[in-house]
Formats: sequence, C-alpha cells, structure tokens
Amino acid sequence: MAWLGRTATLMLLVAVLLASASSPTAAAAGQEETVIRLKHSDDGYSYNHTLAHILVEYASAVYTSDLTSLFLWTCPRCKGHTKGFEVIEIIVDVENCLQAFVGVAPDPRSIIIAFRGTQQHSVSNWIEDFFWKQLDVAYPGMPDAMVHHGFYTAYYNTTMRYEILKSIKWARKTYGNLPINVVGHSMGGALASFCALDLSVTFGSKEVELMTFGQPRIGNPAFAVYFGEQVPRTIRVTHQNDIVPHLPPYYYYLGEWTYHHFAREVWLHESIDGNVVTRNETLCDDSGEDPTCSRSVYGMSVADHLEYYGVTLHADSRGTCQFVIGAANSVYSYVREVNGSIILSRYPEEPETLESM
Repeated sequence: MAWLGRTATLMLLVAVLLASASSPTAAAAGQEETVIRLKHSDDGYSYNHTLAHILVEYASAVYTSDLTSLFLWTCPRCKGHTKGFEVIEIIVDVENCLQAFVGVAPDPRSIIIAFRGTQQHSVSNWIEDFFWKQLDVAYPGMPDAMVHHGFYTAYYNTTMRYEILKSIKWARKTYGNLPINVVGHSMGGALASFCALDLSVTFGSKEVELMTFGQPRIGNPAFAVYFGEQVPRTIRVTHQNDIVPHLPPYYYYLGEWTYHHFAREVWLHESIDGNVVTRNETLCDDSGEDPTCSRSVYGMSVADHLEYYGVTLHADSRGTCQFVIGAANSVYSYVREVNGSIILSRYPEEPETLESM
C-alpha cells in the first residue's frame, strides 16, 4: 500500500504547486527599501549586489529560443546591464533539452557561461519527480562524495562540457586570460555548479566564480565540503518561498546519505512593516543549510522560483525544447550538428581532445 501514500503525496504537491503558481504576488503600496544583511563573515569573498543584478540577466537570456537574436545579442532579454556582450558559442543539446552559451562581457570584463533551466510549463512535473531522486553516483576522486546522476551526466556525458572547454580556450587565446563567471537558474544552476567545479580544477579556483539562482541540491555533505574547497567563489541565491532549493529533500539524520547544499546562500525575502516593504538580501552562514535562511520557511512556491531580482527566469515559448534559427548570418558562419546538438559558433571547428585542453 506504499504506492497509495506516494500517490496522495504527489496529488497534494501538485495542488499546492498549481495554487502557488497561479496566486498573484502580494504587493503593498508604499515605500520600498533594500537591506543587505551580513549575518556572518564572508571569508574574503563578498556578495556583490550589483554583480548579482547583472548575472541574473544572463541567466534569463539563455532561455531565449530564437537562437539568431540570442547569438547577435538583440533579443528582448539581451539588454539592460548586459549591453555589449559578445556571444562566442551557443550549444543546444536537442535530445537532452539543454542549452548554454559562452561569451565575453565588458562589465564585469570576463567570460560568461550561462546554462538554461527547466522550462516553465514542465516545472511542476520536474519538481514532482524530484521528491524521489536518489544519490546514485560516486563523484570521481572524492571518497564518500555522492551526486545526482542526471545533473552529473547532463554536464559530463553530453556535448556540453567539450564545447564549453573548447570555447573558453578560444576566448582566452583571443581576448586574454579573462576570469570566468558561471551562471544558471533552476536545473541550469545544477549544471553550472558542475561546470564551475570542472573549470576550477582546470584553471584554478581564483579564476572561476559561480552564481546560481533557485538551484536544487546536487550532492551529499561530503560533496558539499569538497565543492566549497574547490569553488570558494560561490554564491547560491534563493528567493522567498522558492520550492526548488528545498529539493531533493534534506534529512540531517541520514548523514552522508542525504542531499546537502554547498555554501554560500544569499536569501532574498521581503518583510512588511505598515506601508514599508523591505527587500532583504541576507548573506547566510557557511554551512550550506542555514536554518534561518530559506530553510526557515516552507518552500512551496513556483512563482518565487520563476523570478529573481524582478527578472523573469523561464522560457519564452511553450514548447519543451523549441528553438528557432533565422537565415544564415555572417556573424555565425559556423553552424554544426554534433551528436544531436546544434552548435552556433564564431570560430571554426578545431578538432582537439579534452586531455589537450
């Protein structure tokens, strides 16, 4: 009869998700102010409010399905703080419904890598499935570290990793040894995390910064410790009652057999006093599971998952994996199909092995 309990739980979860997704965000007329609360020492790496507002726009832009406007950086989301960005490569893994881009930004002057998250119209199903995900892969070279198979495979066992490493090598050869910022939202945050870890091992931890928005847990406590050592320049932003950072569930009594977030979390949440709305940005402790940050609330909101810093973070089309490429343009004269993936690039294919990178 265990399946009856699971079915009831899923039905309740879906009901809550639908309610939260359709409920309007409460707004109070009156004054607004933003308060950044530093609860603990930042250990030498500070949360940058301005940088977060810039990077969230890249995390939003990667959802664009019109690949031509994305490559030319003329899409509606390719404005604001990201003006002047130059896309080097777009990778679309059609079979696995993955999308990422690599490019060079003028401010901050760096290489930006952005990963797309789950499509808006499949979020509920994806979250429902996530309640039952198990730690099922031993992370290579790290005793006791376990990770989520799907996220690990999506980065390491697809065309994503090869193309991203190749693009970074070309960008650094062309533009100089620029630092690297990796960003992603939702599932894209999980892929961005594995990418940042990979790049930190390859290029050095001081060369790579990671910022994710509403990402799920991806590994166990041992992996979280290892990740913190290898990618110390990490900010994991959560928003109010966003459900996804609460998944897969964390059970402290299971020790190394439970999922566990890595640090450092910045929790965005509102407080209302009379007609004054205070937007708090709280820098949490270095445990990854600060009980006074997002874990202090019941994370059951899909609406809070789809917007960070007032920026929309979901696809601009209803199709699960739709994309459009316009007429051939000299700007991206290199369009390739590799193992079911579409690659738009500024540079010609240069055959190399990963070992040579």
